[in-house]
Amino acid sequence: MSNTRFATAIHIMTLLAKDPQEWLTSDWLAGSINVNPVIVRKELGNLKKSGLVESRQGKDGGVRIGKNADEINVAEIYQAIKNSEVLGKKNLNPNPLCNVGKDINKNLNVLFSETDDLVDQFLKDKKLSDFTNQFD
Repeated sequence: MSNTRFATAIHIMTLLAKDPQEWLTSDWLAGSINVNPVIVRKELGNLKKSGLVESRQGKDGGVRIGKNADEINVAEIYQAIKNSEVLGKKNLNPNPLCNVGKDINKNLNVLFSETDDLVDQFLKDKKLSDFTNQFD
């Protein structure tokens, strides 16, 4: 729960949305975020798989936003980098002889799923362009 993947991804997308025609390098993006470019490249790979960014190789290479910021909702960015539930991970081996332990993960599955659905629904109502406009 304490990772910065979403913050990194939305930072990247905000920078790309500010200059949609520019091809920005991972080094340049990393400088703004103040992280290692390897971290940026990892998230760019996930964003590219989701069609949110496009890239090109070579001397004039880099990445740019893959579609108009008005067409991207923040939930798309979240889904592109999400690797676990909002509430974290469940305990893998609770005691099956315990009244709580034997059913805890079944009940947590429902709670986690409902929470993820609420977060996703909330973020779907937020456009990247609205978030980006805060930085004018």
